[in-house]
Amino acid sequence: MKGTSKHKVMDKQIAEPVSLGSYPPSDVTFLLKDLSDVSLELATEVREEAIQSGVHYSEMLPVEYQPTEQYIDLFHETLQQSAKRVALAVAIVSEMIVARRGLGCVLVSLARAGTPIGILIKRYIAERYEVDLPHYSISIIRGKGIDENAILYILQKHGLDADLQFVDGWTGKGAIRGVLIDSCNTLYEKYGIRLNDDLAVLADPGNCAGMFGTREDYLIPSACLNSTVSGLMSRTVLHADLIGPEEFHGSKFYKEWLDADESNVFIDTICPYFSSVVAEAKNIAGQMLEHPPEITWQGLRDIQSIQETFGIDNINLIKPGVGETTRVLLRRVPWKILVDTMDNPNLKHILLLAKDRGVPVEIFPGMTYSCCGIIKPLKGETE
Repeated sequence: MKGTSKHKVMDKQIAEPVSLGSYPPSDVTFLLKDLSDVSLELATEVREEAIQSGVHYSEMLPVEYQPTEQYIDLFHETLQQSAKRVALAVAIVSEMIVARRGLGCVLVSLARAGTPIGILIKRYIAERYEVDLPHYSISIIRGKGIDENAILYILQKHGLDADLQFVDGWTGKGAIRGVLIDSCNTLYEKYGIRLNDDLAVLADPGNCAGMFGTREDYLIPSACLNSTVSGLMSRTVLHADLIGPEEFHGSKFYKEWLDADESNVFIDTICPYFSSVVAEAKNIAGQMLEHPPEITWQGLRDIQSIQETFGIDNINLIKPGVGETTRVLLRRVPWKILVDTMDNPNLKHILLLAKDRGVPVEIFPGMTYSCCGIIKPLKGETE
């Protein structure tokens, strides 16, 4: 790295992070500006029209869906049923991170779906290897990139040669993976920093991540809910009027929902299974390290097929996978939901949400994914 580039990184004044979120501070540091007092929420239909008219999705927030009692019961039931399976996926990814990156890396979760997964990885490595890895949660936004100030802050704290491991919950089309690759290239061009753009996820149905727990498109229970399973944090926000040149991207901390918060319940339900999955995880991770799985971007090709079948101009209206379909039902205006089969046990909450919102469900066999949400086309660009 040239001296001038080094100074550009180390000398930039960046606002210190404030305490945010409902997780213990020992689990994660949110590198986000607190926008809790700013009114950013728009009704779903209003927001949808704005997005499809060209307003960037990161400039406003959806009104958070308040789940029914039946839906919360389903979340708890799913969590109990899948806790060991999620623990195994966490353990596989963690073992791969340790094998490839050692015990000196810095975990960097992509807010917000990556945050609970980063915490689980941090907890697993602490329990298994007795090493407490630093863990940050930062913003990445499609069309705008990763939060550069957050990256510079981490490098100022941990050194220019710090080894950053990016973490997310799951892959859909692979859009965020693409943004991460582009952002790392931009950081290199601008500062001479070479970051590893590999992404660690629990589920990779999009076939676009190098480290994953599974490629099966199954329900990670943290996908069921919004802020109440993500430390009570909103989606991240990037609005020129709100974020200064030395500040992190923004987010709201919904303290008013503390009574409904499931964030720590999610973490604390999965962690007790770690000790029982170590042997299996090491075996699977070892095989994957010996024969690295191919990154084929098959998921993206499936989406292009759906795009042609239904005559959808904008690929961004198609949200594949259990996690993304859930998001469509929670905060967008869905047109229809495609499922591989009606009796897929991973889709109980999808069918419940679709019924609740009056959204038609169609069988569309042969997808890489269990399901796919299609947003109602209005006009123009979309998220």
